[in-house]
Amino acid sequence: MTAFAALHHADTPLLLPNAWDHASAAALAAQGFAAVGTTSLGVAAAAGLPDGAAATRDATLNLALALGSGPFLLSVDTEGGFSDDPDEVAGVARELAAVGAVGINLEDGRPDGTLAPVELHAAKIAAVKSAVPGLFVNARTDTHWLGGGGDGDGGGGDLDDTSRRLDAYQQAGADGVFVPGLSEPSRITALLKTLDVPLNILYSPTGPTVPALANLGVRRISLGSLLYRRALGAAVETAALIRAGRSVEGPAPTYDEVQAFVRPGSQRPDTLG
Repeated sequence: MTAFAALHHADTPLLLPNAWDHASAAALAAQGFAAVGTTSLGVAAAAGLPDGAAATRDATLNLALALGSGPFLLSVDTEGGFSDDPDEVAGVARELAAVGAVGINLEDGRPDGTLAPVELHAAKIAAVKSAVPGLFVNARTDTHWLGGGGDGDGGGGDLDDTSRRLDAYQQAGADGVFVPGLSEPSRITALLKTLDVPLNILYSPTGPTVPALANLGVRRISLGSLLYRRALGAAVETAALIRAGRSVEGPAPTYDEVQAFVRPGSQRPDTLG
């Protein structure tokens, strides 16, 4: 079992915060998070690209290159693998593992609001595990999000279809499974009875707390795009307060603290020979 896989079998669930650039990942690691994920929405939005449309392959690989040597375990959100060709998805996985990623998320939701065929997604998982056996594959199904539960209320989604898909993904070699949009405790409990691998739930401010999810048996809790969206909201709010002549409250890292997150060996552009 890899160090990252072991975090899914510890006494407490893995709380995985999601970063969108080097500074956000470094700041989270400095707070003691042993593992950090990436958020596809944050990566896409920062680059001015749509999320979930296989448009951020290069941006994702570049971010992994920047983060893979950091003092934390890195899991990368690869959307649907940036391709419907399992061999190409496996190629992306090899590139990510080569720069230090220890895990990936691989989702079956598509930009048009449909779900990929179960067999296709299972083939992607199998191809990745064959190419990089040690890479932790967190197989995500969007049955609940696309079924109307994406706002975190736990509604929508066919639990039988979810179970059927996750069983196929387990059989294909997935190390863990992820069901964003699922938060209703009784539905989580019912799903857990069908699983042989750790269940990942997306944290929702209106859903169960981390201790409550832990008590249910959830082994990984992701923050998804929440941190990015809150950071963006805080930036806009701060600018609006200053424009209105009002005081700004709340903590903010100093210039020197942010500078401390610079990668070792990096140089300012004007100092390069």
